[in-house]
Amino acid sequence: MTLADKYTDASFWLKLGNYAKKAGLAVVERALYLYYAAQRPETPAWAKTIIYGALAYFIMPIDVIPDFIPLAGYSDDLGALAGALGLVSLYINDEVKQRARQTLARWFGPVKGKS
Repeated sequence: MTLADKYTDASFWLKLGNYAKKAGLAVVERALYLYYAAQRPETPAWAKTIIYGALAYFIMPIDVIPDFIPLAGYSDDLGALAGALGLVSLYINDEVKQRARQTLARWFGPVKGKS
């Protein structure tokens, strides 16, 4: 079983809902880009495997740097999400970015430079 096999939509939304403010805008934005890119039928299976692997790492309760550590807790999650974004960036189109911005605005309010 791979890390991507441990991913579920329900656990993704639960983690984001509970920790969005604590994780911060950068982490949440990247997670949403990946999530919405994976929802696109045009995104190939290899890219979805990378995406779900990164999102699974994000939602796992145990990781390299525990999430409860102030300031550093989500840095490894951010690195995993950023690495995945680099690999699948062709599938992060304007529609994906717009959907992420709408979700960010609901959780964080208007975000400067993200309108």
